[in-house]
Amino acid sequence: MTINSVAGSPTATLERPESPRPRLPEWLRIKLPTTERFTATRSLLGELRLHTVCESAKCPNHWECWSRGTVTFMIAGDRCTRACGFCAVDTAKPLPLDPDEPARVAEATRRMRLRHVVITAVARDDLADGGAAHFARTIEAVRGVNPGIVIEVLTSDFNDRDDAIATVLAAQPHVFNHNLETVRRLTPTVRSRATYDRSLSVLRKARARGAPGLFTKSGLMLGLGERDDEVVAALHDLRNVGCDLLTLGQYLQPTRTNLPVVEFVSPAKFAEFGAAARKLGFLHVASGPMVRSSYHADEFGGAAAG
Repeated sequence: MTINSVAGSPTATLERPESPRPRLPEWLRIKLPTTERFTATRSLLGELRLHTVCESAKCPNHWECWSRGTVTFMIAGDRCTRACGFCAVDTAKPLPLDPDEPARVAEATRRMRLRHVVITAVARDDLADGGAAHFARTIEAVRGVNPGIVIEVLTSDFNDRDDAIATVLAAQPHVFNHNLETVRRLTPTVRSRATYDRSLSVLRKARARGAPGLFTKSGLMLGLGERDDEVVAALHDLRNVGCDLLTLGQYLQPTRTNLPVVEFVSPAKFAEFGAAARKLGFLHVASGPMVRSSYHADEFGGAAAG
């Protein structure tokens, strides 16, 4: 057992033993592209001192995304106040917010000529508003230099604080994304501090209080030991709170100390879940082994800026 001091208070956490990684099935083996655009994207991020979830969370798709000239910016630092079992982002006492970060994110979207940007953040339970105002400033900065861009935010649950959610919504992103991550039964094991019902509440409030034209979005990781009926129940729960957009992807263990993969879900099974979600009324569904929350997010055309 180790003692970690996060957000100013010591907490006891159990160390996760290293677990061997199983051999990947054929459908999860990817070729790593090496293109000039990948190099240019990496260089730009370094020059502007920006964090991405692509690197910090060890996303397997970042080679492809960077080669396409797309990234998911991670604001509010690279130290998270939570320790979710699936996530590779560092858990540590965060540094103060960088007031210049919103402008640098905006500059990156301008130089990359992005039409759709995804902005996420580490959980900042050390801040009274969970980092909501920093989200709003970043949205406003991006829109200021790139007025035609579609802005998608992927937020924490802000501990379901009405004022924090309202702060982000007031900046009028086009897509408000908050991930349910897993089924109800597995949530206490997979997520840190977050709860299943709290996440549903955040999505419900975003749908009810967002500006006209706002889309809400959420996602699940499969392969953590969930049953088919539990996945279907989660899809129903998301639709019942008005969730519009859905991603379903395969969980892959980012490091040996993260939760192990219980099952590699077949492409056929992902197709079944995708079809079930569309029947429930989701406006857009991305369901497949390599799908991640912001993977090819720009392919949803319904949020085109006007």
